[in-house]
Order: sequence, then C-alpha cells, then structure tokens
Amino acid sequence: MGSFSPRRAMAELRHSSSLGSRSSSSPLRTGDEDTSSPHAHDHSPKSGDDEEGRQRHPSRDRDRPIWWFGDDLRASPQQKSKVSLFLVLVLAVASLVSVYGIFNHLNVPYLCKKDGIVLNCPHVKESASRWENPLSATTSWKPCAERRIGGVSDLLPENETNGYVFIHAEGGLNQQRIAICNAVAVAKIMNATLILPVLKQDQIWKDQTKFEDIFDVDHFIDYLKDDVRIVRDIPDWFTDKAELFSSIRRTVKNIPKYAAAQFYIDNVLPRIKEKKIMALKPFVDRLGYDNVPQEINRLRCRVNYHALKFLPEIEQMADSIASRMRNRTGNPNPYMALHLRFEKGMVGLSFCDFVGTREEKARMAEYRQKEWPRRFKNGSHLWQLALQKRKEGRCPLEPGEVAVILRAMGYPKETQIYVASGQVYGGQNRMAPLRNMFPNLVTKEDLAGKEELASFRKHVTSLAALDFLVCLKSDVFVMTHGGNFAKLIIGARRYMGHRQKSIKPDKGLMSKSFGDPYMGWATFVEDVVVTHQTRTGLPEETFPNYGLWENPLTPCMCKA
Repeated sequence: MGSFSPRRAMAELRHSSSLGSRSSSSPLRTGDEDTSSPHAHDHSPKSGDDEEGRQRHPSRDRDRPIWWFGDDLRASPQQKSKVSLFLVLVLAVASLVSVYGIFNHLNVPYLCKKDGIVLNCPHVKESASRWENPLSATTSWKPCAERRIGGVSDLLPENETNGYVFIHAEGGLNQQRIAICNAVAVAKIMNATLILPVLKQDQIWKDQTKFEDIFDVDHFIDYLKDDVRIVRDIPDWFTDKAELFSSIRRTVKNIPKYAAAQFYIDNVLPRIKEKKIMALKPFVDRLGYDNVPQEINRLRCRVNYHALKFLPEIEQMADSIASRMRNRTGNPNPYMALHLRFEKGMVGLSFCDFVGTREEKARMAEYRQKEWPRRFKNGSHLWQLALQKRKEGRCPLEPGEVAVILRAMGYPKETQIYVASGQVYGGQNRMAPLRNMFPNLVTKEDLAGKEELASFRKHVTSLAALDFLVCLKSDVFVMTHGGNFAKLIIGARRYMGHRQKSIKPDKGLMSKSFGDPYMGWATFVEDVVVTHQTRTGLPEETFPNYGLWENPLTPCMCKA
C-alpha cells in the first residue's frame, strides 16, 4: 500500500479516459451507422407530413437558398460558386488533418518493436537512483522484534509443561518457514513445549528434507529458550511414535484458518493437557494476525528474522554466488535479482490468458481441466475470467513484459541479473525477449560448478535456500507475481534496513498500458517511473495484519 501520488493518479486517469473515449473516436467506427436501429431510416417524411409542411412555411422561406444571410441579401450565381468552392477547400483541409491524425495514431511508436522473438525498445536515460532506494533516507525505522515487552504468560519451570505440540510444516521451503514461525507462536500461546517441526514431503517438490538438513537446530533452540521450550524429538516415555502421525485420538483437526489466540486456549489447550502430546494437522494458515496479542506477532518476527538460520554451508555457498555476481564484469558491479514466476503450474493455476499458438492454448486448457476440474468446469467462463484477472493485475508477468518494464525504469542492456525461477513455461522461446534485451541473465547453475552444487541437489529445499539468500543480498530485487518467496524476501529487506530497493510492479496499471494500442513509449516510461516511485520496499503500516511477512513494520519495527 503506497502513499498517494498525484502523478500516479493522473496516469491512471489517463488510461481510463483514453480507453473510454477511443471506442467512439476510433477511425474504424467513423461514419458507421447502426442499421439495426429502428430510427435509422426515419429521415424521410411521409407524404401527408410533407404537404402539411408546405402549407406551414411561406413561399419565400421555401425558396430561401441554403447559404441565406438575410431577407434583403440575395447571392448571385458567381457568389454561390465562390462560397461552394471555399467550403470544399475547408472540408478538404479538415479531411487531410483528420487523416494525418489517424495515421499518426496508427503509427505511434507503441512501446517496443518486435522482430521475430526479439524486442527492440527505444533508449531510456539511465536513472542515477536505479541501484538505490532514493527515499530510504526519509524513513527512520529500525528492527526491534528482539525486544520482549511481555503481555504473554512466562515460561513454566523447567520440569513443568502444559503438554507437547507437534506439527507438520507443509509445502515448499517458504511455506514451511511460515508454518514454523506459527508453530512457535502457538506453543507460546498455550505455554506448551514444541517438538521440532517435521518438514512434510511436498507432493509437488517430492522432497524429504528434514529440519536439520536446512536450518541450524542448535541456534534455533538456543535463541528461543526465553520464549518457548523446544525439544528435538518426541519424548522417550511416549513409546508409540507412529500413533502421533496417524491416530485421530492424537490429532487436533478442527482448527479454522486464521484462528484467534483464544481459540487455542479454549479448544486446543484442554486436549493437550489431557493427552500430554497432540499433533495439529493441517497447520497451514491456522493462526490469525489481528486476533492475537502484538507480542505474539513480534515473536513470529523473532523466529523469522533471528532464530531461523540456514546451515553454515548454505550461507557460505550463497555468499560465494553473490560475490561472483558482483564481479562478473571484472570490476565490482551491482546486481539485480529477479524472481520470475512463470512455471507451468503457476501459469495453469492463474487461469490467465497468455500469448501463444492455438496448440499451446489447447494443451494448457487440457492441463487445467485435468489439474483443476472444479474450477475449469466446461471452460466457457474462462475467457471472461482471464480478462477480469488481467485487468485487476492478478496475472503473472511474462518474461517479455518484465523486460519492457525494466527498460522503461532505466536499466541498461549491461545490467547483471540473477534469475530465481523454476522451469519457465514455454522454454527458451518464452525467455528470448527478456534474454535478448538483458543478455546478462544468469542462474546459480551458471555461477557454480556441478561439483559445488552436488551436495545441495540432495534436497530441493537446499537449492531454494540458495536462491533465497542470493536474492536477499541483491542490490535490487524484482518480483513478478505473488507468493511466499517474494513476500518473505521483501519483508526481510524492509526489516533489515530497507536501504536496498525491492520493486513490486503495479501489474494492474501495467496491464492497461500493455493493452493500450495508442500508448507511446515516452508516455509509458513516464507512467512506469511515476507509478513505481513509492513501490521500492519502504516500510509501510501493516494493515491488515496478514501482511506481516511482507511488511513487518507495525509489530516488529520501531522509530530509530
């Protein structure tokens, strides 16, 4: 949620007014008549009306010439001829002006010229502030999640506990990270002991990583010792450990999404006290944000930004990759990290329409029908849905669109860009416009040898952790669609100082620009620059509170 910008408001107004008026002023519509209108041919009066009209008007009115200026002024044939000639000339000039204007509209330099799979955009003056957050000096916020203010029950004595809580952290690495933060918060609310969360095998990633394969367990437990008691494993006295994974008697399943702290105290804590050990399943988004004490939200930030640290070998490899990014030109250079979300699964799930051949669109329709049959139905409603989602800015940006936006922001061809992405839908052809405009696109596989990455390939989440850290360390971070990865990175960059620029494109306004056939390059550049002046990752009020991971200001930061 950015601050109000009059220039940005004018950009939006320009889009709405220009697009709204062009339906009537389009050269394709000029002179058209609606032949279906019941009044289209009612210009000729009936015979009875004609006779009545002749009686109604005197003869001198009937004989009055078309260019009549008064009763006493009569035009000679020569005068009539001159006037007619003059009017013909005026109409001819007006027609030429109109044709010239239409020609200019149709030949306006619309954004970038496409030459095969290559986009050629006009030159843009490089902005001096493109590598820094120019407004960061105007803010005075600093991290303060480490402060423990109180307001939540203190730890019980070491040999006492209300019971043990066990959770499965589901999804990919970043969803698991959020689940771990929430698990610590829930254990604190109930004053229970947390068993080290299990990272559940994800159906998409097919990964069986354990907590200790990614995170520094000793640091995690030690850092939170004054907040929550955490144990590495299920207590030895609980002999049937398999029961904890499968038994209904040991599982709390009725937790609603974004449940309040009081719900856990009233409904979950009594069962934990009775059974001593309970599993909470499922646990995705099972704790609210604006219905829990602020100290609990501050604890979540402590876990996220301070307690959860990747293993030293992951940190060291990420540092090495970031260092190589900064020295690719032979001299120290800044680099951009681009989180490109255009994998097949993301494209399919978005239900947006993208440029492609008929065969591609047919295959995507089959894929959507197979994976999401309830949403697909018979497919008849999807076109209107796709248009609405694009208008609202809820579609992933295509690589070519990203390239045009970055060029409009003033980033030159030589920009060093680290790409964090899965396999891009459409492969090299889809990536070609971005790669041709910014040839210095690299991934971790380009910067590190196979031997260096071999140990990390054992766990998909380890590779995701490398991408996370290299993006976190970048001079500029650009997200192209939502998701926990981008939210957590932008949130961390805000929390740790917000000196580094984090760009979140306004996809709604950009979709209007891309869909405007009369938009010239200069106007587009102005819209992009003005729109994103305040979308650079500065701290903002966390409202509503579920923006905590992307914008931790309200509960976790304070005035310097």
